Amino acid sequence: MILAGSIPQPHGGKLVNRFIVSDGKADGMLAIQVGGDLRNDIENIADGVFSPLEGFVGEQDFQSIVRTGRLESGLAWTVPIVLDVEDQTANEMKDAGQVALATGTDKFAILHVQEKYSFDKLACANAIYRTNDVKHPGVEKMVSMKNKLVGGRIDVLKRIEQSPLRKYRMTPAETRAEISRKGWKSVVGFQTRNVPHVAHEMLQKAALNLYDGLFINPLIGKKKQGDFKDELIIASYLALIDNYYPKDRAMFVTLHTEMRYAGPKEAIHHAIMRKNFGCSHFIVGRDHAGVGNYYHPFASHEIFKDYADLGIEPVFFPAFYYCKKCLSYANERNCPHGLEFREEMSGTKMRNMVSSGEFPAEHLMRPEVARIIVSFDEPFI
Repeated sequence: MILAGSIPQPHGGKLVNRFIVSDGKADGMLAIQVGGDLRNDIENIADGVFSPLEGFVGEQDFQSIVRTGRLESGLAWTVPIVLDVEDQTANEMKDAGQVALATGTDKFAILHVQEKYSFDKLACANAIYRTNDVKHPGVEKMVSMKNKLVGGRIDVLKRIEQSPLRKYRMTPAETRAEISRKGWKSVVGFQTRNVPHVAHEMLQKAALNLYDGLFINPLIGKKKQGDFKDELIIASYLALIDNYYPKDRAMFVTLHTEMRYAGPKEAIHHAIMRKNFGCSHFIVGRDHAGVGNYYHPFASHEIFKDYADLGIEPVFFPAFYYCKKCLSYANERNCPHGLEFREEMSGTKMRNMVSSGEFPAEHLMRPEVARIIVSFDEPFI
């Protein structure tokens, strides 16, 4: 339970920092190539976004995460952060002891290899994603992984280069300092992978009636085909915040990782990351981190009953909709009118409207946001 007026300690009690001064430390090392998505997560490890992880999880932690949704220590952790390699590469890495992690010729980190191990891809996918259907994007990725996983601490030598998409990225140390500067005693985090509509705004402002600060934290990174592009998510949220939010009550910070579409397990993962950023509370939406019909709409609410020790309080709001009888936004708790009076704006409906060139009504989407969306020639991935 989070006490009123308290910002939680980082997950595990300590904010991890795995950045070191380079001084050519990786020169001459065996180099392992990693893609941009994994490099984002390596930087998240180094910055403490994934505290208490100090590197890629070893076999005992991996199996414990898959089996129990916790690290071997018992600390809540639901999504394993891993490095997969071919069998021969794993042998070479184990023999080397230390290897460089690189993108192209850029050796940006050192991995202190502690172990290599095998895993049952389909069984692990089923435990994490609650399905073994390879049409699920998370399952599809896991079954296509290489055969060996390598565990060990990392040291990061240099950051990813700044870019327009990373302009609003902050580290947990920076967000915690900013929360302290603002004097907020309670902060509610909001995860999104969509452009905002008015129902989202109403939900966020309902949270602002209860907590000192709102931490809007869109996920910028790999998503499934048909999701909105990162550039559009950022631009549309900036327009919304600039025009409709009190300047001293909202923080806009981007989170650079990939969507895993793990539903309930990812809801816990999302909450842990926001706890590390300094949030005391976290909004958990309907079908949070879901995809298709793989999860019950409220499965991501139910899972929090198993994580009373999480250290960040979930916030469950009923779905907001526009009631044509009330002439305002409402929900099932305060509106008596039937389905025929409800007008809802889901992510799917938004995507369909944008695809057809339809301009959303102002009570569904702010005009400043809608203009940005329709100005994009290709708004979807």
